[in-house]
Amino acid sequence: MTPRPGTPPPPPASAGARPVVLVTGGAQRIGREIVLHLAQAGHDIALHYRRSADEADATARAARAAGARVECFAADLADESDARGLVPAVVERFSRLDAVVANASAFEYDAPASFSYSRLGAMMAANTAPAVVLAQALHDHLAGCSEVGCVVTLLDQKLWNPNPDYFSYTLSKAALQAATVMLAQALAPRVRVCGVAPGVTLVSGPMSEAEFAAARTMTPLGRSSTPADIARAVRFLIESPAITGTTLLVDGGQHLQGQPRDVLFLAQQAPRDTEPGHEPDTVPAALVDDAHADTIPGALDDRHPTLPGPST
Repeated sequence: MTPRPGTPPPPPASAGARPVVLVTGGAQRIGREIVLHLAQAGHDIALHYRRSADEADATARAARAAGARVECFAADLADESDARGLVPAVVERFSRLDAVVANASAFEYDAPASFSYSRLGAMMAANTAPAVVLAQALHDHLAGCSEVGCVVTLLDQKLWNPNPDYFSYTLSKAALQAATVMLAQALAPRVRVCGVAPGVTLVSGPMSEAEFAAARTMTPLGRSSTPADIARAVRFLIESPAITGTTLLVDGGQHLQGQPRDVLFLAQQAPRDTEPGHEPDTVPAALVDDAHADTIPGALDDRHPTLPGPST
């Protein structure tokens, strides 16, 4: 895990310094939106990516244009040593860290019939363990400080509206949701821990634009979340000192109505895809979500990386 080459040395810390937020998988998609929104709101940004160096540089330039100081850090968060080295590297560059947005994640399609130890292990290593390690590190960093830190985990509305598609991915996000509650208990009062659960937010996997447009209306509000909606929710939690241990579902109410399949398949309107547990041959064997990012042959960049993630 290393900072981007050619970055200038950090300025001396001062009492009036802007708060610093580490956004994992911040190069693209929802991660990029979170970075830009927080930069515009007065935060400096530690922008993590795994492989999307060019996209990270472009996002960093846009955030700097909004007045933020931005440093980019490459790390494979599915590797424990990389994950444990990230917060110390950020603190070395900025001399402070106030919040972490655990946005990076990976996914791969499976169903109960195709479940394997190796696939579940990969999902846990990418989607669950890094947030715990980063929360630990933020808690340690703030020891002896009067400031209260915040960790925001990116979850998924399907935890409240389950179906068997993306089976191992869903198990890893369920574990992350449980960790969000338990970390809020364990790390208080020094660190708050909260979650944001998006709905259908961006085109995902093999979904066409027409299918995405249809999927976004499959909610009680007739609309789902946008990247800007998710970024606003993340900022709200970071800036709300009385909130911990809970999750904001930002999904147009999708979690309120049961859906037997991932909306990707519901939108396709294919009769054979309506049977729970059926593994469609239209889904690539491995999908990598850059923040959801690189871990299955390269995940952990942007909870929405080079290849988009599940549509939930």
